[in-house]
Amino acid sequence: MTLLVVGLILFFAVHLLRVFAPGFRTGVIARFGKPAWVVFHSLASIVTLVLVIYGFAQARDVTDMLWYPPLFMKHITVTLMLIAMICLVAGFLPAGHIATKTRYPIVLSIKIWAFAHLLARGDTASVLLFGSFLAYGVLLRISLKRRERAGEIAPRPFVSVGYDIAAVILGAALWFLIIWKLHEWLIGVQPISMG
Repeated sequence: MTLLVVGLILFFAVHLLRVFAPGFRTGVIARFGKPAWVVFHSLASIVTLVLVIYGFAQARDVTDMLWYPPLFMKHITVTLMLIAMICLVAGFLPAGHIATKTRYPIVLSIKIWAFAHLLARGDTASVLLFGSFLAYGVLLRISLKRRERAGEIAPRPFVSVGYDIAAVILGAALWFLIIWKLHEWLIGVQPISMG
């Protein structure tokens, strides 16, 4: 459990630098250049994410249960994950209605992912992991809204409804792959029985 806590602290420290210490990022870029910052941030993100994953894998089977989710929660989680995957894909495509209406579809995807998993998992490690990511998503959304009001960033302009269609098709395909095999391969847990 300690490794998971340390991993989460380091992961969020890296990803919330711009929110809580914007001068640090600016200073590094001014001194070493933006490419150096991108390399540093990318490496730190990968290392801390691996630490979180490894810490969670160790902690999830040995921590106490805080609550026992009813079986139907698993089906709600799977359904919410379809929405999360559509939002995730929409965040990487040029803007359609999904991206413009949600404003920050990737952040929304993180929040839905975290909330959905909180519904289905009641062990201490899961509540810590997904609760932390849900709080991270909320903080990120607040930060992005403040930056938008300050004129630092602008809303993405609408491009085409075709990108909504693409987001739904690709998001559903990604969701199916996760349900079918990816979740079991990566996490070791089969979300629902496919047979």
